Amino acid sequence: MKTFKTLLLIARPAAGKSEVINYLKHTPVEERNQRFHIGSFEEIDDFPMLWAWFEEDALLDKMGHSRLHTTPDGYFKFTYLWDLLVERLCLEHKKKLRDFEGDTIILEFSRGSEHGGYQRAFQHLSDEILKELAIIYTDVSWEESLRKNRQRFNPERPDSILEHGLSDEKLEALYRHTDWHEMIENNPKFLEIRDHRVPYVKFDNKDDVITGQGSELGERLEITLDALWTTYKTMQN
Repeated sequence: MKTFKTLLLIARPAAGKSEVINYLKHTPVEERNQRFHIGSFEEIDDFPMLWAWFEEDALLDKMGHSRLHTTPDGYFKFTYLWDLLVERLCLEHKKKLRDFEGDTIILEFSRGSEHGGYQRAFQHLSDEILKELAIIYTDVSWEESLRKNRQRFNPERPDSILEHGLSDEKLEALYRHTDWHEMIENNPKFLEIRDHRVPYVKFDNKDDVITGQGSELGERLEITLDALWTTYKTMQN
């Protein structure tokens, strides 16, 4: 085994998850394999799923019908919809594996304490995913998440992976508080999720090496993923 099978990128919004994936996409596959233990890959992000719900509800409003998923001010109608997004990620992962000929599947999402945090979200990951999963948490402060969210938002492309954003009010309500640091407090390398020990690593982006997409990002990502790989390969062999 030379590459991660399933990699989960989590963080506050605008912390740099999608930008890391973009950087990996533009790294030649042989270099990506050697430096980052990721060969050919495909990603599954919950944002397009979430955004489709908002679009559907806007269309239903226009048609004079009741909204299914969200309130008129843009919040989920039911907390369990956050769980459904994780279940959808797992379903898409299962379908992708059916015909997948690549090396790695990368999953991506964010969770705040307000809607159950990562503790709740991880309980909805399938055993199929958990048995081969490794996690990268991109660490930024709340203030940095807020700054980057404002910076990246393009009102002409609200459905874009790299250019979507939230209002300050909504970002604070949903994502200011996170349970990640509580979860890892007594677990320096692994998370216990049901009957699985899942290796994780923290990618420190407090100084924002990600936005520039330059060599500093590659160097830090290489160091971070090497550390994760050392733990991961001992569990998969």
